[in-house]
Amino acid sequence: MDYNWALAELQSFIDLTELVSPPYTPGDVLYLGDDRVTRGKTDEIIKNAQVIEQILDRVIPTWRNYLEKRDNSRWQVHRQAALRAVSEIEHREEIAEKLGDNAPQISAAALHPWAWESARSLWQSGHYRAAVQAAAIKLNAETQNKVGRRDVSEKDLFWQCYGNDDPKPGKARLRPANDDGGKTASSIRRGIASLAEGLYAAIRNPASHDPLDESEEHIALEQLAVVSVLARFVDDSAVIKWDTHS
Repeated sequence: MDYNWALAELQSFIDLTELVSPPYTPGDVLYLGDDRVTRGKTDEIIKNAQVIEQILDRVIPTWRNYLEKRDNSRWQVHRQAALRAVSEIEHREEIAEKLGDNAPQISAAALHPWAWESARSLWQSGHYRAAVQAAAIKLNAETQNKVGRRDVSEKDLFWQCYGNDDPKPGKARLRPANDDGGKTASSIRRGIASLAEGLYAAIRNPASHDPLDESEEHIALEQLAVVSVLARFVDDSAVIKWDTHS
């Protein structure tokens, strides 16, 4: 993320949504309530909000939860979230140094699109387990699409796609990048299929059987990373189809 750009956009939005009293001239009707208005015009704020919401999704993924719980008239929920985002960005290095070991962090937005894009809306509403489940379903669907199959899914799909035997009619195989057919390549294929079996047996299936048992965010993020690793393997793999002339 370009933090300087994000800070500039956030600050501009904060300025536009500041509540100010309208100009008063003698003879105007005085209101006893809060008659303040935003400093910027509504049309300008709406245009800026399109960008601001995407920044907030990256910096404070759960900020949308407050939209349902609070009065967002005059854009004040957005403004409060923007203020928090500015503080988060400005103090990110200090917070990491003081509160943690400054270890590398996983950004969900940097995960493979098959994992994050399918999970985004559920994740942002706090439904972490359902988000991981959606990502696993998306991975299965994209793998089926790649080899043109609907008759098999999940672990069986991966074991067949990455099996060592040659493709058969209607049963294409997937081969990872730089697969030369040797022992190492065979081991990688077996590892991909084993990882997929673990994903669907230990992560995806339990989530579907007990959907009310919500996962903690950091655990769900680790699980989403597993989906991303598999998605990248599949996306980078070549499709090997049965040769009709053989």
